[in-house]
Amino acid sequence: MRALIAATLLAGSALLTAQTETHASPLGYSYALPSDWRVVDMSATLPTVKQQAQQNATEDVEKRGASCVNLSLTAQHGAPTSVVVIVELPFDCLGQTATEKDLPGFAMGASEGMKQNFDLADPVFGTYTLGTHAMWVERAQGSPKGHSEMSYTVEIACSLLKKAAVCWMAMAADPETLKAFEGGAVKLEDDPATALVPATAFEKKPSQ
Repeated sequence: MRALIAATLLAGSALLTAQTETHASPLGYSYALPSDWRVVDMSATLPTVKQQAQQNATEDVEKRGASCVNLSLTAQHGAPTSVVVIVELPFDCLGQTATEKDLPGFAMGASEGMKQNFDLADPVFGTYTLGTHAMWVERAQGSPKGHSEMSYTVEIACSLLKKAAVCWMAMAADPETLKAFEGGAVKLEDDPATALVPATAFEKKPSQ
């Protein structure tokens, strides 16, 4: 699963001409980006990416995860190109569910997967809640391996729903793109819609 997540941010495919504002998933959430983002069709490349991820997996659970992961949304914006990806891991396919205590491990797995294709530096982490849902977020500065001249802010926000684990991932080329990603309205199950990543997400919390 980690290899699959990392590869999706670099995989290329044909752009769809249609634009979308709100993406809704049958797994129980929706997410909105500005309408000038271009949706990318990953259907042609996804089987190959999944196969590579399964080959790189070292444990049975990772192999199952690689076969079960869905790319719910891939979108691009601007030049240099910024990318937003939503990755889903449905529990019915995986054969097991996850609880809040599993969130850090799942999210860190997604983060570790990025390091296969990106050189990351200066990571910062945060936790917060959106309604009744716990969220985990990481932000780092990154460049594709072998292309240090290309600088991005890489951010990953993950949560657990009743039917799936979900990560929203951005490779932002500029502050405006990062703001659009973080400010995208997300609705998780029965909770009201709100910004995906609040401004306070990376603030240090007082000791209990």
